[in-house]
Amino acid sequence: MSYKCLIIDDEPLARELIETYLEKIPNFELVASCASAIEASSILSAEKVDLLFLDIEMPALKGIDFFKTLIYRPEVIFTTAYRDYALDGFELNAVDYLLKPIFFERFFSAIQKFLKQQSITENTNPTSADYAKSGHIFVNKAKKQIKVVFDDILYAESLKDYIKIHLQDETLTIKESISSFEKRVDDRFIRLHRSYIVNSEKITAYTKNDVEIGKIEIPIGNGYKHNMHYFK
Repeated sequence: MSYKCLIIDDEPLARELIETYLEKIPNFELVASCASAIEASSILSAEKVDLLFLDIEMPALKGIDFFKTLIYRPEVIFTTAYRDYALDGFELNAVDYLLKPIFFERFFSAIQKFLKQQSITENTNPTSADYAKSGHIFVNKAKKQIKVVFDDILYAESLKDYIKIHLQDETLTIKESISSFEKRVDDRFIRLHRSYIVNSEKITAYTKNDVEIGKIEIPIGNGYKHNMHYFK
């Protein structure tokens, strides 16, 4: 399995160093290297990223503040010359917190932490195939586990740390990331945008830019257009 990475740092030498380190480690693909959070924002809106290398002290928008604005939050390794932000980083469940200058041994250790977390997640979570057999999932709402049948789901919409599951006759708002939800549904569900997953069986019309479910129009993100073949 390969992991897509994004570097965000206003220092060119710092970016180049991390790029060099990543080249030494197999299965890690660099999507882009950005000088600002603003530049990175457009990348993240179009591309699925698994791991951020994010500097904290940057002009215009600090790394931690930027990370808090993200609806879909990839795993993150903070990189900084300052020790003062370590607590903030770990409160955001950062994989690691690397102090500059960053040496390869310390960088490699952070990568191993990331891989260990991924291994635990992959080995403990049921797969899409497991859920496909059952035809439903249970979601946690108001201290209850509520059964949601796949056939009843129209689409799911991300709202930061929450998602709205739009059903035939109602809407459920639950505390779960859309990426987590994506892993819990079967193959009929397609990610067409960083904020939307649709039930392909409910699509009534589509263009190259959006799909329609009845009167609802859902945009297709640039980074997800390759998924359109599922319903052609």
